Amino acid sequence: MLTHLYIKNFTLIDELDIDFHPGFSVITGETGAGKSIILGAIGLLLGQRADSKAIKKGEKKCVIEAHFDLSNYGMEAFFDEHDIEYEPQDCILRRELMASGKSRAFINDSPASLQQMKALGERLIDIHSQHQNLLLQQEDFQLNVLDIIADDATQLHDYQDGYRQFKAVERQLQKLKEQIEEAKANQDFMQFQYHELEEAKLEDGQQENLEQELQKLSHAEDIKTALYNADNLLNEDENGIVEKLKRASDSLHDITEVYPEIKEATQRLESVHIELKDIAQDIAAQTEDVDFDPQRLDEVNNQLDKIYSLQQKFHVSTVRELIELRDDLKNKLNTITNSDEEVALLQQKLAQAQRNCEAKAAKLSDMRGKAGKLLASEMKQRLIPLGMPNVRFEARIEAKPLSENGRDKIQFYFSANKSTEMQPVAQIASGGEIARVMLSLKAMISGVVKLPTIIFDEIDTGVSGKIAQKMAIIMQEMGSKGRQVISITHLPQIAALGQYHYKVEKHETPTGTQSNMRELNEEQRVDEIAQMLSGDNVTDAARNNARELLSSRGE
Repeated sequence: MLTHLYIKNFTLIDELDIDFHPGFSVITGETGAGKSIILGAIGLLLGQRADSKAIKKGEKKCVIEAHFDLSNYGMEAFFDEHDIEYEPQDCILRRELMASGKSRAFINDSPASLQQMKALGERLIDIHSQHQNLLLQQEDFQLNVLDIIADDATQLHDYQDGYRQFKAVERQLQKLKEQIEEAKANQDFMQFQYHELEEAKLEDGQQENLEQELQKLSHAEDIKTALYNADNLLNEDENGIVEKLKRASDSLHDITEVYPEIKEATQRLESVHIELKDIAQDIAAQTEDVDFDPQRLDEVNNQLDKIYSLQQKFHVSTVRELIELRDDLKNKLNTITNSDEEVALLQQKLAQAQRNCEAKAAKLSDMRGKAGKLLASEMKQRLIPLGMPNVRFEARIEAKPLSENGRDKIQFYFSANKSTEMQPVAQIASGGEIARVMLSLKAMISGVVKLPTIIFDEIDTGVSGKIAQKMAIIMQEMGSKGRQVISITHLPQIAALGQYHYKVEKHETPTGTQSNMRELNEEQRVDEIAQMLSGDNVTDAARNNARELLSSRGE
């Protein structure tokens, strides 16, 4: 829960440094005194977008810092997940805005992203402002309320896994049908292309081998002449190089006994003779292998021309790409051939996925149905004491096509009077009625979610007198169950029931208008509530009335 708030150079606030307490607290102040500014500052700590115009005029930077006690809320997993130091008794959220437009966020003095701050902030504080009453018009909000009451997070997650699998198969089937339809429209053309590529008898590396063979065939006469000349020079009877080397080697070998100095040269010469003899034999063999073959030359030229033509036609540069294109065409043609079987298999898979999804949706619907009855019963019990003795409330569940959240369409129906037909709550309820409905919903939800801090921003709109006092009692009860509830109010009946009372004030100073907030002591509370009762002219009767209201805190 929120234990301390520090604000520096934020709009009309020069510096605010104040402690907060567990339980039920109230904040009062005249319209325009700066209550919304304080809420705006807290909103920045919850990840809302920053505006450099919010910096106090003439200052370069503003700072908003809040301290929270998380000891009883089991949030260690969040800090482990985001690799942030965990300080349960003093968790610090800080936001700094620069006049340049830059913004920095910190959690426990570690730099944090706004997404991280928002994710943590949503688990720390719920700010209920007047515009949130409009949530009653949204089906998603009503469904979320019912899911919280049903405590069906595990079942919902299981259903959503099944739904994603169902939609994945559905997309797969749709894609296959589109591919088949497209393929059938081009089947004749694809068949022609495939046969053209298939008849080319393409092989990987074929182009390089043919181009090399073409070079050999095109220069066959030059190659054979060169090989023949080399063969003659090496092997020509007694004048060949090989024979001359042999005679030279033998001549030296005869004197090695009497002239040992020549032994090494003789051995080297023998090695050269052996190597050259081997080379001569290889050249002689290749001379026999090389022949000018005009027919083969034509075949190679024709095959290369075909490859070059196909590459140009299909806008590719390698045989490998032509082979890939051929294989792709074959797969598409096979898809057409086997399309009925493939579609049938996927349709079976889709039907199974849908049955699985519907079974899980049915379990979810059952849990929501039970939660809807519980919600209707408890809402009636909560709303009757709030001045609606004839209230009727119902969570109607209608079937809809399977969606991300199930197959249930949720609509809250409401009637405050016996004679009025039940209609969707957002269409029939007055402002004061909606305020009471939302407070009752929040009280129910808070008991399940166990949110540390709830701030009500003028939820008392449209109510007064005893009803306001009963609304305050609900907030007081919420604050007594290990939770912190803060209500910004204009009603003395609500202000009087707060365990702690803060006042927001606006003052004119030589440097401009400034807003501040202070915690009131008991006598200051009497004066504040008396002023709320009677206006600026505070009478003794108003003070006595204020003391009487304050005394009801213990009742």
